Amino acid sequence: RLQDKSRQEVLALIEAAGGKTSGSVSAKTTYLVSGDKAGSKYDKAIKLGVSIITPDALADMLGNS
Repeated sequence: RLQDKSRQEVLALIEAAGGKTSGSVSAKTTYLVSGDKAGSKYDKAIKLGVSIITPDALADMLGNS
């Protein structure tokens, strides 16, 4: 379960699967993974039309459900 992993472990899983990670949201961002405590990055993603996914959706994408 991704919820049981640290942020660094999740970032490593994404990168191992060929994804890129970033600490900010821009027009080039493909997905924002958003949990219960969404903040300013969530708002910016909405304004930019970035797809917002849940941690469970990310786990499915990574094959780690």
